[in-house]
Formats: sequence, structure tokens, C-alpha cells
Amino acid sequence: MQTISGKFGARRRICVILVDRANYGRMHPVMRAIEADDTLELLTVCAGTMLLERFGKAIDVVSEDGFRIDGQVYMELEGSTPTTMAKSTGMGIVEFSSEFQRLQPDLVLLIGDRYESLAAAIAAVYMNIAVAHVQGGEVSGSIDESARHAITKLAHLHFPATERSRDYILRMGERPDCVFNVGCPSGDYILNIDNRLPGDAFNRHGVGSDINPDDPFLLVIFHPVTTRFGDARAEVMELIGALHELARPTLWIWPNVDAGSDHIAKAIRLYRENCRKDTKWLRLIKNLDPETFQKTLAMAACAVGNSSSFIRDSSFSGTPVVLVGDRQSCREHGANLVCVDPEKNIIKAAIQKQLAHGHYPVENIYGNGTASEQIVRHIKNFVPYRQKTLQYVYDDMCGHDRVYKLAGI
Repeated sequence: MQTISGKFGARRRICVILVDRANYGRMHPVMRAIEADDTLELLTVCAGTMLLERFGKAIDVVSEDGFRIDGQVYMELEGSTPTTMAKSTGMGIVEFSSEFQRLQPDLVLLIGDRYESLAAAIAAVYMNIAVAHVQGGEVSGSIDESARHAITKLAHLHFPATERSRDYILRMGERPDCVFNVGCPSGDYILNIDNRLPGDAFNRHGVGSDINPDDPFLLVIFHPVTTRFGDARAEVMELIGALHELARPTLWIWPNVDAGSDHIAKAIRLYRENCRKDTKWLRLIKNLDPETFQKTLAMAACAVGNSSSFIRDSSFSGTPVVLVGDRQSCREHGANLVCVDPEKNIIKAAIQKQLAHGHYPVENIYGNGTASEQIVRHIKNFVPYRQKTLQYVYDDMCGHDRVYKLAGI
């Protein structure tokens, strides 16, 4: 990226990277805010499972929402193993580099902790393109935590979703004037949408028994834990066992592409084939558009699984959550969530307890619904710099004013 007097051009080209359905769900309101600003130009690059039919091809949802698709990055290798994840990351670096060379963005805007996002961050910084990172500084299980912190150390501008996350980023040596607690962008529309759903909202997609959104139902998402590759099938069988005994109407969204996801998918398919007469409670679906997903989560009698959306997004709706396993260990969460080990009887008892309790009061642990507005404002005021430094080292060695001079500002 070439800069003029340390500033962007008159109209900043902001390249938003979308790598999976959850990415888009959280970045959707930010993209709307960027589009609405005359001083910014939105560039949208879709990558990863956004492009794949077996994951619902969420790129089509982006187009249907009216966003222009400026680039596509195919990078996912088949297999869903640790090796294919590593190789896909390398492929992503190559392909993102080509897209950035073609599009010439002023700033790359990423969210979260996916390896696809890490690939985009690596490509951008080696091409001297500024990187802004949403939802850094959080703590969780799996390899995602390492990827998230790596992106933080590559990024120049930071938008954590909580005050604790902001503090962690500062303790990692990032510049205080580039770290802003804005909250979670998904809250920007969760707090303002009408939660009503048409009667066929679920049944026009996927396979399995019909589910009426007006009746109590469970929402399930269960992803593999990549740092314990090989355990996914046994854990999901415990979850299936608990749900089978409860036999409550259940909408289950397929897992992501991480190592071990094929084991989860196979376990679900085998259950449906072997217990066909006993699966009247289950409907399987690949994907939901962001607004429908948030309405579904808000209306669910209980959400069960290990998706980060069950932690962040549920805080805006108060939906009871049973978090299974340690994929999201140590994340900040509201009173609506209980954590359990992946054991059938424990899961079953926790779901029953949450169903008996019902919805909880809404909490603002992940912001007040103004994240997009804040992100756009800080992007517009951001003065780009290329050289990353450990803030506290330069404070000690050079003094506060010298830090910014050395950074080229």
C-alpha cells in the first residue's frame, strides 16, 4: 500500500474478508455502515466455506443482500484434517495476495479467529496493507485462540468486543490509540429485529422432520475441537444420545470445515440411517442467512453445542444455552449459559434445567448495539502505519513521542 503523507486517499477502499457464515453474520451490519459512508468504498472478498455448496454457499446470501462481490478465494482442501487445514492456510496466503494485488485496498478488515482470516492477514501485512481486526483479545479453546492472537499481532487497528479483550490486547503490546472496545457488531441488528419467523422458515431448507418456529425447539451447532483431533465423533455421539432421549423438536446446523468435521457429519448421518423411525425430532440444515439465524437463536427454547454465537449473540436475546465441551473455554459469557462436559446424562440434565428456567434477562457484556457506527468512525480517523512495535518497549526506551516518530507517523 502506498500512502501519501501518511494518509489514505480521498476515498478509502476497505476490503472486508468473509470466510464463513458466522463471519458474514457479524460483519453484515459493518458492511452496511461502510456502504452508507461517502468517504469509504466497500470491497467484498468471499473465501473458505462461503463458496462451497456443501456448507450452504453463503456467498449467494451476500449477493442476495445486495452486496457486490469483488473477489473470491478458493482455498479449502478436502479432508478436514490438521494437514488439510495447514495446507489450506498456505493456499489462502497465495490466493489472497493475488486478490489484494488486483484490488489495491487501503485497509483489510477481518473478524475473529479463523485460519482463513489468518492467511488474509499474513498476505496483507507482507504487502504493506493496513489490517483492522474485529473481536481480537478473546480467550477460547482450540487452535482458534492461537490464530486470533496471531492476527492481533499482525493487525494495525483493533476492535475488541469487550473491555477485558481490550485490556488483553494492550497487554500484548499494541498501541492504545489503535485499540477500541466497540462491542460485537451482531448486536447492532439483533437488538432491533422483529423475531417473528414464517411457519416454513426451517422446512424449506435441509432434511428431516418439519419444525414449527412458533413451538418450543432446540437449536444445535457442534464444531470439532481441532487440538483434539479424533475425539469429535465420540463427543457428538454423547450429544446425539442426550437429544435422542429428550426427543424435542431440534434444528441442527451442520459443523464448519475444521479438522474433525467429517467425523461429526458421519456420526449424524449414521444415526439418521440406523434410527430412522426415532428421528422425528430432528431437522438438519446447512445454513441460515444472518437475520434468520439471529431470529432462530432468539426464539429457541435452548441452544446446545459449542458455537461462539451461542455465547456472544445469545447475550443480546437471553436465550438459554448449554455449552458442550471446552471449545469455547474461558470466554466471557452471560448468566444465560451453563458449561458441561460432553457426556450424555450431563448434557441431558443441563438442557432440561435450562428449558425449565426459560429465557434470561438481556445483558450488554458484548456491547450496546453501536459497534458498526464506531468501527466506521475509527476507520475514517485512522492514520496508517506500517511498522508494528511493542508499545511498552518503545515507551521504556524512546519515550512516548519517539514511538510514533519511529512508526512513521
